[in-house]
Amino acid sequence: MSSGSTHTRPETERKRTEILRAAIETFGTKGSVNGTLNDVAEQVGITHAGVLHHFGSKQNLLLEMLEFRDRDDVAHLESRRIPDGPALFAHLVATAQRNALRAGIVQVYTVLSAESVTDEHPAKTFFEDRYRVLRGEVADAFRTLCAQEGVTEPDTIAKASASILAVMDGLQLQWLLDPTAIDLGGASEFAIEAIVNGVLRGGPGISSYVRGDG
Repeated sequence: MSSGSTHTRPETERKRTEILRAAIETFGTKGSVNGTLNDVAEQVGITHAGVLHHFGSKQNLLLEMLEFRDRDDVAHLESRRIPDGPALFAHLVATAQRNALRAGIVQVYTVLSAESVTDEHPAKTFFEDRYRVLRGEVADAFRTLCAQEGVTEPDTIAKASASILAVMDGLQLQWLLDPTAIDLGGASEFAIEAIVNGVLRGGPGISSYVRGDG
């Protein structure tokens, strides 16, 4: 943009927000493949070229839509960020419950995150940063919970933090494939509770059950 665009920046930001909300509606209903930039453009009364002017490409729009969704998910919280400490686990469960009502957005996230593992994919940095930050925040929540419960901090926190994110994403994939077979919110809550309890209370390993010791 030229330096002369500074006078229209608030208007530009409003239009970008309008486009992002239309994208959530479009791709949330039709999915990332069937939904088009023309669909988004029609909702906000501009052209396909107008959407590209603001976002450059469909893929850029999808990524910014995910970032906007993340911000919107915490807009009602006083801190406008995901909670610290044990409240984070409840927030993750609530997020899974909300996701059960927006299959299209979950589909966009699942497809882009899977594609991002390929070399030089434009979403690679986004998802690398996302997982790194979330793992750190979940690990901090575990440490706070252990301190509150008087539990010596175990060496399983890093593994547990990665596992919580993995199980949430894995359940989303199963749910997308067969929504009738998976209770996304309930299964996510069960898995998160099991992992949290495993960190706090430990227990016999899988090998003990294989040997018949459990």
